[in-house]
Amino acid sequence: KKSAADAARVKQQEQDRKKAEVRKRLEEAAAAKKAKKGFMTPERKKKLRLLLRKKAAEELKKEQERKAAERRRIIEERCGQPKNLDDANEGESSASIFSFM
Repeated sequence: KKSAADAARVKQQEQDRKKAEVRKRLEEAAAAKKAKKGFMTPERKKKLRLLLRKKAAEELKKEQERKAAERRRIIEERCGQPKNLDDANEGESSASIFSFM
């Protein structure tokens, strides 16, 4: 009976040793994976790209608004304020038209 008990004990020790070896290997692989991951994860890259696109769109919109305001300012400077011709009668309309000529 001792030999059977010894064999079972040896077999159990072998299994425990293999389990410890596998556990150690998995822990090392997990540690290497974490270390390799780096600062810019794919998720962070996506967020950064999205943020950059939003900022670029904002800048473009501001630039367009600035150019439109500059255009309006120059037109007002050269031509003056637009006259309201919708509510004007025929005499006022013709007077406005002749003032441009």
